[in-house]
Amino acid sequence: VLAAWQRPYLNIFKHFRVEEWKRSAKEGDVAALTDTRLKGTIYRIRGSNPASSYLQLPRAGTQSLGLTGRYLYLLFRPLPRKHFLVHLDVTTEENQVVRISFSSLFKEFKSTATWLQFPFVCGAASEGTAQRGAPGAAAADVRWTCLVLDLPSILALYLSRRYSHLRGVKLCCNLLVKNLCTSDLLFEPGVTFAEARLGDLSCRGIAPMPRELAFPVPKGEKWHDLYDYIRY
Repeated sequence: VLAAWQRPYLNIFKHFRVEEWKRSAKEGDVAALTDTRLKGTIYRIRGSNPASSYLQLPRAGTQSLGLTGRYLYLLFRPLPRKHFLVHLDVTTEENQVVRISFSSLFKEFKSTATWLQFPFVCGAASEGTAQRGAPGAAAADVRWTCLVLDLPSILALYLSRRYSHLRGVKLCCNLLVKNLCTSDLLFEPGVTFAEARLGDLSCRGIAPMPRELAFPVPKGEKWHDLYDYIRY
C-alpha cells in the first residue's frame, strides 16, 4: 500500500528537489534548461560515453529512494543521432537489488538474476513493445516520450521476483528529461479530467495525467500526434 506522502503520485524531481543537487548527483555535462514548448525546466544530459555524464537519485549509492508505486513514469526525449542509457535499481521483497536498464545501445534483451537489459527503439509509439525498426541511435525527429514501466510485472515476468520498492535511478547521456514520477495509478495521456469522469475510467485504475506531469497540447492538436507513449 502506498505511503500517504506518495499518493496519488510522487513527482520525483520536485520531491527530491533535483535542482538543488543536495539529494541528487550529477556528473559531466548535465544542464537545466527552460523549454518553451514544454513550458518548464528540463534537464539535458549529454556526453560521449554513458558513464561520463549522468543524473543520479539518490545522491549516494548507499541510500534508497524507498518509492513503492507500481508504475514509474519517465518523461524524456533521446537526443537525436545519439545513444542513451537509463538504469533503475529496484529492491525485491527478498531484499535483492535488481538493475533494470533501457538503452538504444542494447541489440537484444538480456537477463541475469540481478540485471535486466531492454533494447529501446526510439519512436516505438506502441504499447507493450519497444520494437519498431531496429535498436540504434535516435532519429533527428525523435519525439518526447512518456515511458511507463510496470515494475512489479517486469520483476514477476522476467525473474519471478516480488517487487518491494524503487531504490535508485541513474539517467545517463544522451537525454532530455522533463520528469520522473511513481504512482499506483495508470495515467492515460490525452484523456481530460472530464472525459475520465464520463468514461468512469477510475474504476479501471486509469486516470488522466496530472497537470505537472503532462506534456502540453496546443488547442486543436492531439496528444498522440505530438508525443510517444510506451508501456512495458
